[in-house]
Amino acid sequence: MKKALLIIAAAVAGMFAPGVAHAETPPGCASAQQIGSTAYVNFDGRTAASVKQFAGCGTNWGYVFVWADWASRYDDFHVVAAVATDDNVEHGRVVGRLDQREVWSKATATISRCTRALGVVNLGEDGWSAYSSRRC
Repeated sequence: MKKALLIIAAAVAGMFAPGVAHAETPPGCASAQQIGSTAYVNFDGRTAASVKQFAGCGTNWGYVFVWADWASRYDDFHVVAAVATDDNVEHGRVVGRLDQREVWSKATATISRCTRALGVVNLGEDGWSAYSSRRC
Protein backbone atom coordinates (compact mmCIF):
# COMPACT_ATOMS: atom_id res chain seq x y z
CA MET A 1 0.00 0.00 0.00
CA LYS A 2 2.81 2.42 0.88
CA LYS A 3 4.52 1.70 -2.44
CA ALA A 4 1.31 2.48 -4.36
CA LEU A 5 0.90 5.77 -2.50
CA LEU A 6 4.51 6.73 -3.22
CA ILE A 7 4.04 6.02 -6.93
CA ILE A 8 0.85 8.10 -7.03
CA ALA A 9 2.51 10.95 -5.11
CA ALA A 10 5.50 10.92 -7.51
CA ALA A 11 3.19 10.97 -10.52
CA VAL A 12 1.19 13.91 -9.14
CA ALA A 13 4.37 15.82 -8.26
CA GLY A 14 5.67 15.23 -11.77
CA MET A 15 2.55 16.82 -13.23
CA PHE A 16 3.27 20.09 -11.45
CA ALA A 17 7.06 20.23 -11.61
CA PRO A 18 8.39 22.97 -13.89
CA GLY A 19 10.25 21.88 -16.97
CA VAL A 20 8.82 18.37 -17.01
CA ALA A 21 8.70 17.06 -20.56
CA HIS A 22 5.56 15.59 -21.99
CA ALA A 23 5.27 12.87 -24.59
CA GLU A 24 5.29 14.05 -28.17
CA THR A 25 4.03 12.02 -31.11
CA PRO A 26 4.00 13.32 -34.68
CA PRO A 27 0.66 13.14 -36.42
CA GLY A 28 0.27 9.82 -38.20
CA CYS A 29 3.39 8.05 -36.86
CA ALA A 30 3.23 6.81 -33.28
CA SER A 31 6.57 5.00 -33.65
CA ALA A 32 8.59 8.16 -34.47
CA GLN A 33 11.42 9.04 -32.09
CA GLN A 34 13.29 12.24 -31.36
CA ILE A 35 16.62 12.46 -33.16
CA GLY A 36 19.38 14.84 -32.19
CA SER A 37 19.38 17.19 -29.26
CA THR A 38 16.72 19.69 -28.29
CA ALA A 39 17.31 23.37 -29.01
CA TYR A 40 15.76 26.31 -27.19
CA VAL A 41 14.36 29.58 -28.49
CA ASN A 42 15.31 32.32 -26.02
CA PHE A 43 13.70 35.74 -25.73
CA ASP A 44 14.31 38.45 -23.16
CA GLY A 45 16.38 36.15 -20.95
CA ARG A 46 13.71 33.45 -20.84
CA THR A 47 13.23 30.18 -22.66
CA ALA A 48 10.32 30.70 -25.02
CA ALA A 49 10.18 27.31 -26.73
CA SER A 50 11.78 23.91 -27.27
CA VAL A 51 12.68 22.74 -30.79
CA LYS A 52 13.00 19.04 -31.63
CA GLN A 53 13.34 16.83 -34.69
CA PHE A 54 11.60 13.48 -35.01
CA ALA A 55 12.09 10.63 -37.48
CA GLY A 56 9.95 7.61 -38.20
CA CYS A 57 7.70 6.03 -40.80
CA GLY A 58 10.21 7.08 -43.47
CA THR A 59 9.87 10.82 -42.77
CA ASN A 60 11.09 13.67 -40.55
CA TRP A 61 9.16 16.29 -38.57
CA GLY A 62 10.07 19.50 -36.83
CA TYR A 63 8.35 20.20 -33.52
CA VAL A 64 8.09 23.38 -31.47
CA PHE A 65 6.60 23.63 -28.00
CA VAL A 66 6.15 27.05 -26.36
CA TRP A 67 6.71 26.96 -22.61
CA ALA A 68 3.69 27.90 -20.48
CA ASP A 69 5.69 30.37 -18.39
CA TRP A 70 6.70 32.32 -21.49
CA ALA A 71 3.26 32.10 -23.14
CA SER A 72 1.59 33.49 -20.02
CA ARG A 73 3.66 36.68 -20.34
CA TYR A 74 3.15 37.40 -24.04
CA ASP A 75 0.10 37.61 -26.30
CA ASP A 76 -0.25 37.41 -30.04
CA PHE A 77 2.67 35.16 -30.89
CA HIS A 78 3.00 32.80 -33.84
CA VAL A 79 5.15 29.69 -33.96
CA VAL A 80 6.76 28.18 -37.06
CA ALA A 81 7.98 24.58 -37.30
CA ALA A 82 9.98 23.16 -40.22
CA VAL A 83 12.74 20.74 -41.17
CA ALA A 84 15.80 22.44 -42.67
CA THR A 85 18.29 20.73 -44.97
CA ASP A 86 21.95 21.66 -45.43
CA ASP A 87 21.07 23.90 -48.38
CA ASN A 88 18.96 26.00 -45.94
CA VAL A 89 15.69 24.99 -47.57
CA GLU A 90 12.76 24.70 -45.18
CA HIS A 91 10.63 21.61 -45.71
CA GLY A 92 7.15 21.02 -44.30
CA ARG A 93 6.89 24.56 -42.93
CA VAL A 94 3.81 25.12 -40.76
CA VAL A 95 2.80 28.43 -39.17
CA GLY A 96 0.68 27.87 -36.09
CA ARG A 97 -2.49 29.75 -35.22
CA LEU A 98 -2.27 32.83 -33.03
CA ASP A 99 -0.99 31.81 -29.55
CA GLN A 100 -0.81 28.10 -30.51
CA ARG A 101 1.78 26.57 -28.17
CA GLU A 102 2.48 23.28 -29.94
CA VAL A 103 3.24 23.11 -33.68
CA TRP A 104 4.37 20.18 -35.85
CA SER A 105 5.78 20.65 -39.32
CA LYS A 106 4.33 18.56 -42.10
CA ALA A 107 5.95 15.17 -42.64
CA THR A 108 8.96 15.64 -44.91
CA ALA A 109 10.65 13.23 -47.31
CA THR A 110 14.10 14.23 -46.03
CA ILE A 111 15.04 11.10 -44.10
CA SER A 112 18.02 10.40 -46.41
CA ARG A 113 19.45 13.93 -46.02
CA CYS A 114 21.19 15.89 -43.29
CA THR A 115 18.50 17.83 -41.44
CA ARG A 116 17.74 20.00 -38.42
CA ALA A 117 14.43 21.05 -36.95
CA LEU A 118 13.79 24.79 -37.17
CA GLY A 119 11.62 26.57 -34.64
CA VAL A 120 10.66 30.23 -34.82
CA VAL A 121 8.66 32.26 -32.32
CA ASN A 122 7.30 35.51 -33.75
CA LEU A 123 6.06 38.27 -31.49
CA GLY A 124 4.70 41.10 -33.60
CA GLU A 125 7.21 41.79 -36.35
CA ASP A 126 10.13 40.36 -34.39
CA GLY A 127 11.14 36.72 -34.38
CA TRP A 128 13.58 34.44 -32.57
CA SER A 129 14.68 31.06 -33.83
CA ALA A 130 16.68 27.96 -32.96
CA TYR A 131 17.79 24.81 -34.76
CA SER A 132 18.00 21.37 -33.19
CA SER A 133 21.26 19.48 -33.75
CA ARG A 134 22.11 18.36 -37.29
CA ARG A 135 21.42 14.72 -38.05
CA CYS A 136 22.53 12.77 -41.12
